[in-house]
Amino acid sequence: MPYLGSEETVKELKRALSNPNVQSDRLRYRNVILRVIRFMTQGLDMSLLYMEMVKASATVDIVQKKLVYLYMCTYAGLEPDLALLAINTLRKDCADPSPMVRGLALRSMCNLRMPGITEYIQQPVLSGLRDKASYVRRVAVLGCAKMQSLQPDAEIDGAVVNELYGMLRDPDPVVMVNCLRALEEILKGEGVWSSTNPSPTTSSTGRRVSVLLSDRLSDLDSWGQSETLTFLLRYRPGDEAELFDILNLLDGPLQTGPAGVTAATLRLFLQLAAAHPAVQADALARARPPAGRVLQPLAGAELRRPLPRPAAPAQPAGALQRALQALLLRILGARLPEVPQAGHPGGAELAQAAIFAVGRIGRMYSESCLAILTRLLGLKQEHITSAVVQTFRDLVWLCPQVTASVCQAIPGCEDCIQDSEGKQALIWLLGVHGDQISIAPYVLEEYIDGLKTELSPLVKTELLTATVRLFLSRPAEAQDMLGRLLHYCIEDERDVCVRDSADVLPPAEPVSSPESWPMLTTGGRSQLLPQSAAEPVLGAAGPEEMTADGTADGTGELCLTLEPTLSPEDFEKHWLRLEMAHSEGLARPASPPETLQAALQLVKIQALAFSRPDASPWKAYLYAHSPGSLILAELLQTGSDPDAVQLTVKQEPEDQLGLRAFVSCLQSVLRTLTSDAS
Repeated sequence: MPYLGSEETVKELKRALSNPNVQSDRLRYRNVILRVIRFMTQGLDMSLLYMEMVKASATVDIVQKKLVYLYMCTYAGLEPDLALLAINTLRKDCADPSPMVRGLALRSMCNLRMPGITEYIQQPVLSGLRDKASYVRRVAVLGCAKMQSLQPDAEIDGAVVNELYGMLRDPDPVVMVNCLRALEEILKGEGVWSSTNPSPTTSSTGRRVSVLLSDRLSDLDSWGQSETLTFLLRYRPGDEAELFDILNLLDGPLQTGPAGVTAATLRLFLQLAAAHPAVQADALARARPPAGRVLQPLAGAELRRPLPRPAAPAQPAGALQRALQALLLRILGARLPEVPQAGHPGGAELAQAAIFAVGRIGRMYSESCLAILTRLLGLKQEHITSAVVQTFRDLVWLCPQVTASVCQAIPGCEDCIQDSEGKQALIWLLGVHGDQISIAPYVLEEYIDGLKTELSPLVKTELLTATVRLFLSRPAEAQDMLGRLLHYCIEDERDVCVRDSADVLPPAEPVSSPESWPMLTTGGRSQLLPQSAAEPVLGAAGPEEMTADGTADGTGELCLTLEPTLSPEDFEKHWLRLEMAHSEGLARPASPPETLQAALQLVKIQALAFSRPDASPWKAYLYAHSPGSLILAELLQTGSDPDAVQLTVKQEPEDQLGLRAFVSCLQSVLRTLTSDAS
């Protein structure tokens, strides 16, 4: 129900509508009517103005008439007595000389919501069917359907039906389509117009109608064509000649029509040619190009949402992961030839961004993405090789299980890398995993020989760090070049950061073996850390062997290793099954997770998972292998002290020597990082 409006507002509008001075001014009069319509659409009750609004319909202004007709149709049910005045006014306007007024009045009369309206609108509707103006005939045809819907139980008027059948030949195509809609509404469940009767219709009337509609198909707009083609679905041709006559008429809209017309034509084509598979195949082939133009943007939207909708039945998580993996790799494989196309501006940046995206996906599906990245190395292009090597560095850091494959792909990359970012990534890989890359000493030696022409201090610092790391794992091969590198960095290097990093190391002359450097033993690890703030170097890594108390005295040798790698699922199974072997409190390092992970890897302890730095409680899960034993560890921040963590260690099988070595290495790393941060 409308909201009760302000009485003063209604009285004011009523005085304005009755004011002769306002009525004489067409613009002011229309503005008052506009105010009435505005209040009506806002939900205010304007029914008390019905008499004044009916009087306002006596005008030649078509805009004012439309506004008044809208008002009369809205409040006709609330004012049934006064609505008779509106009906008389509308019947009078149905005889107006202007076809626009006649059609508007007839349409408004059919929209009046009041009982017994059918007896008032029947004569104007029948007169409108014979009107000279096509607009009036369009409205009158739909009025016939409205009369039937107002009295669904009444007997169908055969004269009206015959009149509508005859109007299917009307020269106006919209009138013809409206006749189709009206006949369907009136003749529900009968003959050719039945939408519920699937039986074939081959009567003479149906044949004449179908041929007529097919012949006039080209005169209709897209909406009319779609409606007509939908109606023709209910017709069954009587013989082959008639069938192919209709199919020939459908050939044009099948290829050149709008999307809706093409879809309706193809549907009709396939239904009529059900007994001719060759004709159906030809129709599908010709409809493929326009259908592809329509479906292309929709397919893009679906590819952006490859997973099932929330309303779809739940599927196993493993199946969804495999489906997503297959989809991503299929897209990447299809687009792989486009990556090296860098001829246009921004092509190199685009190719590198694509490779980095492959690396991010590779953190979840490492093996498949690693194969894609390895194939890209074969292109031998500078920007692509650099991006691939940088991606390899990130993958090795986050997915240790791919280290062996990356080390096999690295040889040969050094000749294609010229930018500093790519050089840093390659040098880092050669230093950290030089024991698995046979050419690592020779590649680093080439960089050392060309050090005078290197402009980037970051590359020099990374080269110094990598050479020291390689010396720890392959001292015989790295001894000479490390001496030359230290001599250059201390004596000839002008960059302060590089020179300071070299100053913490001993002079070049005493370099003979890792054991000759005191700072590479357990007691001096912190002296080597400052040379790289982002990636601390801990001398306890590599082949240095630790005894039970964590020192390197050459006796009672014991090595920690990262191999074989342990998956998160296997870690969880072992952790839940094993009993606690050791527990103690340690200081929590303030270093970022990446720094802690790098430091642990240098002492052959793998960090499997970290919490975010600001997470509470903070957790970290670690593992390592001692000879014949698997060691699992958890770092958990408990209590109110944010700088303390609880270490829990589990082991299988029990090995006290390996356990003490693991704990000693971990204590040294945490102590070194804590002292460096302070």
